[in-house]
Amino acid sequence: MADLKTAEAKDWIKSLIEESQKAKEFSYCPYSQLRVGSALLTEDEKIFTGCNIENACFYLGLCAERTAINKAVSDGYTKFKAIAVSSDLEEQVIPPCGACRQVIREFGDIPVFMTRMDGSYTRMTVEELLPLSWNAEYLKKNE
Repeated sequence: MADLKTAEAKDWIKSLIEESQKAKEFSYCPYSQLRVGSALLTEDEKIFTGCNIENACFYLGLCAERTAINKAVSDGYTKFKAIAVSSDLEEQVIPPCGACRQVIREFGDIPVFMTRMDGSYTRMTVEELLPLSWNAEYLKKNE
């Protein structure tokens, strides 16, 4: 991962956050009224966005992060550089839920940018958000 303090990194971080904020405009959230958007950056600089999609049968809803990941994977992308998550919360950042943390973890320990409406953010890795996470290493047979 490139140094996240360089001007180039700050540009793509800003773009990623802006795309996550745009994505929440498409949220379908009649129950919670909490719009969430996500933007996922592939290693070759393509951005996939997603929004939350609620369902009256609550557990069938889909979070923004998993929507973005599913779109990327269904288009053949599995190597990611970072993901951003935004909402309409003004005073706090929006973190990925536990299920999203696990799904993100499937694709590596990438930076997660959790944002506020003003574009400010907190950056954490998936390992920081989900310590001792379950991954493919546990499924390999002992040799």
